[in-house]
Amino acid sequence: MSDYQAFSVELAEKIAHVQINRPEKVNAMNADFWREIVDIFQWASENDTVRVVVLSGAGRHFSSGIDLMLLASVGAQLGKDVGRNAEALRRKILELQESFNAVDNCRKPVLAAIQGYCLGGAIDLISACDMRYSTSDAQFAIKEIDMGMAADVGTLQRLPRIIGDGMMRELAFTGRTIDGNEAARLGLVNRTYESQEALLEGVMAIAREIASKSPLAVRGTKAMIRYMRDHRVDDGLDYVATWNAAMLQSEDLRLAMTAHMSKQKPEFAD
Repeated sequence: MSDYQAFSVELAEKIAHVQINRPEKVNAMNADFWREIVDIFQWASENDTVRVVVLSGAGRHFSSGIDLMLLASVGAQLGKDVGRNAEALRRKILELQESFNAVDNCRKPVLAAIQGYCLGGAIDLISACDMRYSTSDAQFAIKEIDMGMAADVGTLQRLPRIIGDGMMRELAFTGRTIDGNEAARLGLVNRTYESQEALLEGVMAIAREIASKSPLAVRGTKAMIRYMRDHRVDDGLDYVATWNAAMLQSEDLRLAMTAHMSKQKPEFAD
């Protein structure tokens, strides 16, 4: 795998561990981060040996959000013409959105392991993941309101489907910080752990369980769940019928049924 400036990436047991690796900068999202995350998640999506992705942050914190130096550099490029400034800013925002769309569009399940700070842009990032887990003392906040702006790379679009519209509005309008325990009560995280070591151990165990399943079945399940975000129930039922007309002919189905009846663990091809 390529060397990255903002990430470390390891592949073991069919699990890609993608770690934000700027602990000395509280894993702030600099220009390298936004560029590299697209390449990493496209690789994970297309590489058949990857079945699950675990996303974490090195050091004490998951991420403090967008690097303020990056924001300053964008501002320094603006001129006097309001129209041209608006066009340039819009292009930059759409570019940043594509970075987290790459996470959302990944064909493999993405599990976020969160400790310490998860602020601003980090909320946008975890909202694009399939599941989220944290330490009980993790700190979550939609901080954009305190910077005089609206969150613009996914939080306001994805988070209502995770924690509900009313609670998303409260957190977005106030910018208040919640800990891991409240995040679990809201459904933002699936469960909490008492330490960072226990968190990563627990998330990796869940990832290994998913990786042991039929990759075709996992792929189909994620595709159907994503499809239902923007479609009616009858559309979703019709789509899964078409999808499974092909998938039910897979060798994985026979292997899974045989293993179930013989009480053995199946081994699925990539």
